[in-house]
Parts: sequence; C-alpha cells; structure tokens
Amino acid sequence: QVQLVESGGGLVQAGGSLRLSCVASGSVPGAFVMGWSRQVPGKQRELVASITSGGTIDYKDNAEERLTISRDNSKNTVYLQMDSLKPEDTAVYYCWGRIWNRATRVWGQGTQVTVSS
Repeated sequence: QVQLVESGGGLVQAGGSLRLSCVASGSVPGAFVMGWSRQVPGKQRELVASITSGGTIDYKDNAEERLTISRDNSKNTVYLQMDSLKPEDTAVYYCWGRIWNRATRVWGQGTQVTVSS
C-alpha cells in the first residue's frame, strides 16, 4: 500500500538543472531502498541511481558526474539533483522503492524531463 509521487520535472535548456522529488506515503517500511529510473518511448526502462535507508548509493554509468541522489528518511522522500543536463537525458523519470530483502518494486507515476538543445 505504498504510494510514490514524483514532482520537479519540466522543460530545461541544455546545461541547465532540475531537482526531482519523490514522496512515499502509506505503509512505508523502515528498510526501504529508493531510487530513480528513466525511460524513453520504445526503449527499456533503465536505472539511474539508488539509495538505501542507510545512505548507500549506487550510480549507473558515472552518473554522479552530473547528478546527486539523496533522501530524507524522516519525510520518506528521495531527491535527484540533475545538473549540466543534455538532450539525451530527455525521458520520463520514475521513482521507485523496494523492501531491502525483496525484489519487487513499487513505482511512481513518472515525471517528464525534457532537455532542449
């Protein structure tokens, strides 16, 4: 019964920045891994970054060069700060969460990020 709601997406020029937020509500477990994935129409959804309740972070493809994932456990909120955005970053960004010892993920509705050149 966990619900995830993303916000912060929008249209930005190349080189600009966006900060995405995702709030989890409902029966949120204490040991809840949260992260961000993105998807372009016609392509598979791919992981961007994740963070555990203890603060362990996993970035994909050197994403840490341009983005920072963080979370506030007291608010059940995860953030994704994106800087130096490129047109190829254009995608729907989905927040997700999972219990630490379970593979099944709960997904948010997604937020559109569009980077113009």
